[in-house]
Amino acid sequence: MPNQLQKILETAAAYRTPEPELLAAFLERIGDRILAIGDSLISTCSEETSLSADRLTGERARTVNQLRMFAGLVREGSWIDARIDTALPDRKPVPKPDLRRMLLPLGPVAVFGASNFPLAFSVAGGDTASALAAGCPVVVKPHPGHPKTSTLVASAVSGAAQDCKMPEGVFAMVEDTSVQIGLELVRHQLVRAVGFTGSTKAGRALFDAANSRPEPIPVFAEMGSLNPLFVLPAALEKRWENIAAGLTGSVTLGVGQFCTKPGLVFAPRSSALNQFVSRLGDELSKTPKGRLLNDSIAARFEESLEHTKAFIQTEGGAYLLVTDGIKFGQEPALHEEIFGPATVLIQCANPDELIELAGKLDGQLTATIHAESEDEALSARLLQVLQEKAGRVVWNGYPTGVEVCPALHHGGPYPATTDGRFTSVGTAAILRFARPVCYQGLPQGLLPVELRNSNIRKIWRTVNGSLTKEDIKT
Repeated sequence: MPNQLQKILETAAAYRTPEPELLAAFLERIGDRILAIGDSLISTCSEETSLSADRLTGERARTVNQLRMFAGLVREGSWIDARIDTALPDRKPVPKPDLRRMLLPLGPVAVFGASNFPLAFSVAGGDTASALAAGCPVVVKPHPGHPKTSTLVASAVSGAAQDCKMPEGVFAMVEDTSVQIGLELVRHQLVRAVGFTGSTKAGRALFDAANSRPEPIPVFAEMGSLNPLFVLPAALEKRWENIAAGLTGSVTLGVGQFCTKPGLVFAPRSSALNQFVSRLGDELSKTPKGRLLNDSIAARFEESLEHTKAFIQTEGGAYLLVTDGIKFGQEPALHEEIFGPATVLIQCANPDELIELAGKLDGQLTATIHAESEDEALSARLLQVLQEKAGRVVWNGYPTGVEVCPALHHGGPYPATTDGRFTSVGTAAILRFARPVCYQGLPQGLLPVELRNSNIRKIWRTVNGSLTKEDIKT
């Protein structure tokens, strides 16, 4: 495998990004090829993951749509953030040089397939789509939980590359799914960045390996998140039944294996809270028992429940754990993600304790507030805390169900991700795999076309401080 990996990465390193139209057409063709596999992709994936055909059909659509979304971004072109400051040779006391800046691709990107989204976060998922769109070649390490699915999708990507006559090295998938090959991939000197979705333990191992290299590289790892949900007093009083129903659906969606599952619920003590806890426990226990993605995940779920068994109030198809603020602060196991159909409800002594506990949470992908107009003052206090803790704050909703669009941010402060400034979903995901280069005083013929005086691509550029599509007059 080392020789094969070396050859793959040498070929990837020699890749040069083609013209935007060809790159966009390639991304679209990948989507077409995935759809052309037909029902066999859905049936194969369902057999390997135990996910339903309906769920996987929706995930396939998301995968194809995000490829098309990035194709549109590449065609439009403004994502490169072209900035031009023209020279002022007569400026006193020092002349101003001509400076032009834009984003360029980082180079070969290693992408690790995720277990819980075998299509949308795997071989041709968001990391691959955004890296390819940035102009980077991609080397995928497939997840061992769905090898046949990965092979089918990899064939679609390779076929699309042939159809579009893409330069050699644009895409490859390693055959080995071992932990060791993953570490070798991250440590290889030709790899320039890493995209990963998975556990905190695995993500941290890759992050540490990348930073131990003689030349460290960025690892964009999406890891564990508890996604706290806060129910404020008036909302609890007025809507406890509806919130219990909605929360049950969110906790059990995908058998509790979504990275945005609300794993913590905070609410202040009241008579309404007692009704809410009773109803929530009843709803969760009556949920049909689902099958987890694989035996390893099922074993970890049982292990998590064993470590927190003292707090289990109701069990069945899904589990409700209940504690108070003091015990929550004292029990480390309650601060770890339970990957599966379970959530922990913390009964706070009062609103002040709720705010205090929120402030002690680690970084999260999401945080949710359920509130009414009467809760406005408390909501404002809580929001000030949560916007420092989470990458996405949800109001009177539920965090599961990620909308793939330009405004979405799917990331958060550590340990939710290794770099909360970036997202793994939405068009801004492309920024992970590009770096700025500034050109000073270069002649027009040597500049990238996006930075020349004639704006032939008609993209938005910042010229002498103003956003414009106009040519630069000389």
